[in-house]
Amino acid sequence: MLQDEFRHLYVSLPWVLLAIAVFFILFFVTAPYGRHARSKMGPSINNGLAWLLMEAPAPLIFAAFYLVGSPSLTVTQLVFLGMWEGHYVDRAFLYPFAVRISRKPFPILILLSGFIFNLINAYLNGSYIITHSYSYQMVWLRDGRFILGVTLFILGFIINRHADYILRGIRHSSTGDYAIPQHGLYRWISCPNYLGEILLWLGWAIATWSPVAAAFALWTIANLVPRAHAHHKWYHEHFTEYPTRRRALLPGIW
Repeated sequence: MLQDEFRHLYVSLPWVLLAIAVFFILFFVTAPYGRHARSKMGPSINNGLAWLLMEAPAPLIFAAFYLVGSPSLTVTQLVFLGMWEGHYVDRAFLYPFAVRISRKPFPILILLSGFIFNLINAYLNGSYIITHSYSYQMVWLRDGRFILGVTLFILGFIINRHADYILRGIRHSSTGDYAIPQHGLYRWISCPNYLGEILLWLGWAIATWSPVAAAFALWTIANLVPRAHAHHKWYHEHFTEYPTRRRALLPGIW
């Protein structure tokens, strides 16, 4: 048990350091996909296919640990399975087809980066949940950390999906790829979808109370905070009427 704890902690440390480095880099170099796509990024493929291939390792690898990693599962572990798959099955296998994603091509380099990240991240989180069944007995369901974490996860999930729903309506009704969102949390911030995803994975980290989940939450922040900054700046550059009081990620703050 103690050996497993040290193994995951040892792996998480360089993973965290890499996330911190990526956080600062992305403030200077915006990942070139979607509205930030550039013409000179090498080979590219269809956006929908790219999202499917990039996200697929997350639900598949995580589920594989449940199939082969433990002869018996606790109720708590099954709750974590439902939380993880509830997000990633939608993100990998439904979202690319339900939403009319930007017609701009998706760089294969970005696809490979996302694929490798999801592969490693699903491995770390799946292996931790399965090998730490002694930490996730029935009593954990009554722990304040679990209750708070699940609450944040659900809140983040709702915010994220509602923001996606608003964007989907804009893309289906407008003649161009982008317009100014006007409803929901978009009235106060430019990227409620990113805020929702950050809350979601912070909730996961608290509910599982694991070093690998904490590293994942940090990675989410490292990736999405700079991208929210880039989105907010992009809106102001492309729409002269963009609301000046709207913030990037946190209402009334930033």
